Amino acid sequence: MRGHGAWLWLPPLAAVAAYAPAQAVVYLTVEQAQKEMFGDEALTSLPLVLSAAQIAAIERDSGVKVASPIVRVWKAPSGYFFADAVIGKHDLIEYAVGLDANGRVRGVEILEYREAYGGEVRNAAWRAQFDGKRHGDALRLGEDIQGISGATLSCQHLTDGIRRLLATYAVAIAPR
Repeated sequence: MRGHGAWLWLPPLAAVAAYAPAQAVVYLTVEQAQKEMFGDEALTSLPLVLSAAQIAAIERDSGVKVASPIVRVWKAPSGYFFADAVIGKHDLIEYAVGLDANGRVRGVEILEYREAYGGEVRNAAWRAQFDGKRHGDALRLGEDIQGISGATLSCQHLTDGIRRLLATYAVAIAPR
């Protein structure tokens, strides 16, 4: 009988395992992503705290809510580097976007991914869909940007985040 009682624990343990939070996977640090996008160029932190008017303009322009007025951005001789985060389905996805001097996307990197599913957004071919995009270009999942089955929310939220960063560049950085 002792062996039969052990089976009673399997369903509850399986349920706990299914709901355990995903472990964060760090793919790149901010410094490594900067090197990937800008090589040996020196990057300088560009302090940027958005005003209420800038936040309103970015939200109106991008259709995406600005979660924080503090923007993590660096200036390179050939462009700008943003480090940002969006929610996936349940957890944050940390990512980076590099822009060239004309505000066009030169690269997107996934820095840290915490979700149990949807990590396919790290696929280089998916991220390359953003290359060359700039403020004003349509960035809509399923139309301009193809999604990935099983990673729909990660794709949607990253697309929205990149659209928001392009609007941030247009509203708060390009006019300087």
